[in-house]
Amino acid sequence: MPKPGGLIPGWGKGNPPQGDTFHHERLLYAQGYSRVAGADEVGRGPLAGPVVASCVILPVSCNYSLFSDSKTLSHARRVELCATLADIGAAIGTGIVPASTIDSINILQASLLAMRQAYEDLCSRHTPPDFILVDGRFTIGAAIPQEALVKGDARSASIAAASIVAKVARDALMDDLHRRYPEFRFARNKGYPTREHRQAISTHGPCPEHRRTFRGVREFV
Repeated sequence: MPKPGGLIPGWGKGNPPQGDTFHHERLLYAQGYSRVAGADEVGRGPLAGPVVASCVILPVSCNYSLFSDSKTLSHARRVELCATLADIGAAIGTGIVPASTIDSINILQASLLAMRQAYEDLCSRHTPPDFILVDGRFTIGAAIPQEALVKGDARSASIAAASIVAKVARDALMDDLHRRYPEFRFARNKGYPTREHRQAISTHGPCPEHRRTFRGVREFV
């Protein structure tokens, strides 16, 4: 089972200035780390589709204030910020865990697996990070120093950037699933349990992309 991350020496002393979402990264760089990544996932709550994660290293000199929790941004703004990340040379990795695996290992383990995959993908494309800030209560199963930050997507620009990349990637995947299963309106609900989506499951039964262990789906399997 995952374990909450332990605090590193000097961690959390004093409160960061209001609005400073690069405080944690800056503290780590001051302690000698050279490439600090943020990791986050999206898609824990839906009844269908994968959980998708991203791992991002922001350039130290970037305008980190651009990146905030993806849930607070419009789709158009998230797409713009993904382009910005490419333009500034951010290192990015992505992980995708399908519904069948979610059913096999549970959504928490699948979320952590997706973030570990995102870290491994980043390492395969770029110089690896030497520290990871992870959104949530648990660190990921990787042999690298890391720290879990509850509500990290609002506290760390690196985690926020990861949440933006993961959200854009997952939305695109759900748009693809909509073309395959239009009766479930995945392009509109992204797999979340809206009234319309739940009614479609009741009418048509679950499709192969539904999470069969989730309440709202398992009753119709």
